[in-house]
Amino acid sequence: MTHSPTDLTVYYDGSCPICGWEIDLYGRMRGAERIHWLDLTTADEAALGPGLTHESAAGKFHVRDAAGRLVSGGAAFVEIWERLPRLRWAAKLGKTALGRWVLERAYRVFLRILPVLRRWMGEREVRQPDNP
Repeated sequence: MTHSPTDLTVYYDGSCPICGWEIDLYGRMRGAERIHWLDLTTADEAALGPGLTHESAAGKFHVRDAAGRLVSGGAAFVEIWERLPRLRWAAKLGKTALGRWVLERAYRVFLRILPVLRRWMGEREVRQPDNP
């Protein structure tokens, strides 16, 4: 597969129900075909590229642009939003000084509550009658 210069690689945790839901949402949007979605649960270390390990990728959200620049945290979401026409407005806001500040703080809070959300969502999935 050849990639255009506009491509972005998104590293996500496919075992996380919240992450999977969000990636699925993005993946259905126009522009998502320009993005390479890499599930950390199935990727080997070599697929992550330079400067990224499974441990660091699992601890914080990362993307890599076509030039090889690694971006993490709130700024990584801006990189995705820029490539999805429906969310370009959010990317524009996220690139402002105030937007960057808000995104980073919100992302830090999210990282703190993520383990609780994962447990809660996992329990909900188990309790559903259609789930084996």
